[in-house]
Amino acid sequence: MNNEKNPFGDLVGKMIVTKEGKRLGFVKDITFETNTGELINIVVKDSTPYTKNLNLERTSSNELLIPYSAIIAIGDFVIVSEEDLI
Repeated sequence: MNNEKNPFGDLVGKMIVTKEGKRLGFVKDITFETNTGELINIVVKDSTPYTKNLNLERTSSNELLIPYSAIIAIGDFVIVSEEDLI
């Protein structure tokens, strides 16, 4: 993934899709390490039924988490590698 900076507000609400084009949901929030600022996960809102096929971690309030390491690109969509999710 390139190292361009994307302000938090630009990411919230973007659709999350796999590189194969399968829709996963939308960006609700981002979790990060407070000491280092390292991004850890994207919190998914309005997850699609397809996400049931994936073994994604969940928050205590049952929201889906996508590891930041799975992100391939951020543009009009947040594109993730499905292989890194399974």
